[in-house]
Amino acid sequence: MVVDIKQQGLVKYQMKNLTRFYKKLSKGLIMMVRILQFITLITFFLISVPTYANYTLVFIHGYLSDGSNWRLAGIIDTLQHNGWQDAGHLFPNGPLLGSIQSDTNNIYTVTLPSEAPLPIQAQWLDIYLQNLQQRHPDNQLVLIGHSAGGVVARLVMVTGKIKIKGLISIASPHLGTDKAELATYINNSPASLITPMLGLGTINRSQGLYLDLIRERPYSLLFWLNHQPHPKGFYVSIIRNGDDWVAPYSQDMNNVSALRGLSKIIVTIGNHSLNFSDGVLLVNLLNKLLK
Repeated sequence: MVVDIKQQGLVKYQMKNLTRFYKKLSKGLIMMVRILQFITLITFFLISVPTYANYTLVFIHGYLSDGSNWRLAGIIDTLQHNGWQDAGHLFPNGPLLGSIQSDTNNIYTVTLPSEAPLPIQAQWLDIYLQNLQQRHPDNQLVLIGHSAGGVVARLVMVTGKIKIKGLISIASPHLGTDKAELATYINNSPASLITPMLGLGTINRSQGLYLDLIRERPYSLLFWLNHQPHPKGFYVSIIRNGDDWVAPYSQDMNNVSALRGLSKIIVTIGNHSLNFSDGVLLVNLLNKLLK
């Protein structure tokens, strides 16, 4: 009987130890499963979350205006309220920008000699873009041009060496405008003698620009530009349906020989000028294009 009691006690002791062992093993297995689940979840999260590149938007003004037009219209302010950082304005003889590492999406406006021929304006813009590329080496450049500024931007994309992500043009005369032909006619007539007295001296000063913006024809600058290979990227034509200065067909980059079928079209109500609604439109457009 003594042996039996000892044996029973030993069995109970072993069962208790075995139970404790299995409990610890069970807890360990549960912990391992939870750790594996956590690792799997984190891995899935890292793979699933999209990563967006950083961008620098460069706003290019049109004829007889400057970079402040984008601000006065409320466009820059609208973009600022939607995650873009206003990084400043570039102008001739301005302070040189140092190189910085930035993880933000930046906005710059520029000032160009708006009465100068298109190639001269393009040279200025190219210098600005080189500076911005050095300042934000990890950012991709996107050009947004109004009126003649859209043509200047496209000229830089074709002739320059800087890689551009895309171009958005607003009311730009990609195929020229008859208003430039009228101004050229005045320039070549006796009326050019009195235009300065009438406060229209810009007509005389802008003679080279008008020649660049006459409606596309053989041997014109626009004819040459529109038949050159264009770099890959996105192209968007924002067309004003009530524009008295540039015909809607001329604002559509799909009518450019080298870009047929490659430009997204957005038709808006309004005249040639920039307005507040352009800012709202650009926010929505950029959210889709830059995902």
